[in-house]
Amino acid sequence: MDLSNSNTAKNLSEAFAGESMANRKYLFFAEVTRQLGMTELSKLFRETANQETEHAFAHFRLMHPELAVENAASLSEEQKKAIAARCLELAIEGETYEYTTMYPNFAAEARGDRDRSAAAEFEQQEAESREHARIFRKAAHNFGLLTHIENHHARQYSEALQALAGVAPLAKAASGDPATQKWICRQCSMIYDPVAGDPDSGIAPGTPFEAIPNDWHCPICKAAKNLFVPYEEAAAA
Repeated sequence: MDLSNSNTAKNLSEAFAGESMANRKYLFFAEVTRQLGMTELSKLFRETANQETEHAFAHFRLMHPELAVENAASLSEEQKKAIAARCLELAIEGETYEYTTMYPNFAAEARGDRDRSAAAEFEQQEAESREHARIFRKAAHNFGLLTHIENHHARQYSEALQALAGVAPLAKAASGDPATQKWICRQCSMIYDPVAGDPDSGIAPGTPFEAIPNDWHCPICKAAKNLFVPYEEAAAA
C-alpha cells in the first residue's frame, strides 16, 4: 500500500515522533528518580520507555516497509546491503536537516530571545549533527567501495570456475592513462578509481593515484598507499 501522500502517512509520522519522545522522556524520568533513590519508580519509567520504543518501531516499520526484516537468513548479501544502505540514507537525511536547517534556525531564534544557554546548546547540537552526517556519509561511501570489491571477487571466482571447464581467461592489462588507471589494495581488494577519487579522505575526483599524498591510506582496511598495485582489467573486445 502506498502511504506516501495519505493522511495515514502523516499520522504515522506524528505517532512515531510522539512515541519516540515519550521513550526519551521516560528514560529521563527514570534517571531522575534513580538519583532520588526511588528504585521501583525508576524501574517503572524504564519499563514504560521500553514499551514506547516497541510502539515507535511498529509505526516506523509501517512507514518504511522496505526496512522490515522478518527472516534475515533468507536474504541475499545484496538485499542485506540494500537495506543497510537505505538506513544510512535516512540517517544522512535526518542529520543533514538538523545541521542545515533545524538547529541553525533554533539557535538564531534563541539569540533573538537573548537566551544564550539555549543558543549555545543548539549550536553544539548543530556541530554534532554535522559530524554524525559526515560519519554516515562515510559509511555509505564504504558500502559503495565494498560493492566494487565484491564484484571483483565474483569475477575472480567466475574465471576460476571457467578455468575448471577449460575456458582460458580473458587477457588483462593495466591502463596506460593515469587519469583512468585504477589501483587495487593487496590487503583487502579495495579499488581506487581516479575518476571518482576519495572525497571523504580529501582526494578530489580526477586525481591520479600517483598524485595522492604518500600518507593516504586505504579507506577500508587502512593499508598504506604502497600496498596498492595497478588494477588489471580485461581488454576491450
